[in-house]
Amino acid sequence: MIRLILNILWFVCGGWLTGLLWLLGGALLAITIVGLPYTGAAWRIAGFAFWPFGKEIVSREIVNGKGDLGTGPLGFVLNVIWFIFAGWYIALSHLMIAFAEAISIIGIPFAIKDFQLAIIALAPIGREVVVVRR
Repeated sequence: MIRLILNILWFVCGGWLTGLLWLLGGALLAITIVGLPYTGAAWRIAGFAFWPFGKEIVSREIVNGKGDLGTGPLGFVLNVIWFIFAGWYIALSHLMIAFAEAISIIGIPFAIKDFQLAIIALAPIGREVVVVRR
């Protein structure tokens, strides 16, 4: 029940906008051939950005139990390219929002989720969003 309330508050207070921006970014990346590898990652992040409570971001290697192209050297190169052209400033914006949210006790759970969004914004290739069952 707490997760539902937190997700509704998150969505109403800006999660819808964050998610839409990640969806738009993914759509723009899909238009270009060069950006196509990043489209899936952007849309996975959008799902997390819309409704983050009860979800965690983990390496795809943990989910699949083995490595793949996104978790190996190619994924590293793609993440470096992402970091240079988009990741650092997207992560910086999520960090600034997280620090503003962390000022109040009520905002701390939201700050934690924005911090997680900042981490995945740095290097989204090879990451997966999973539902936590607790």
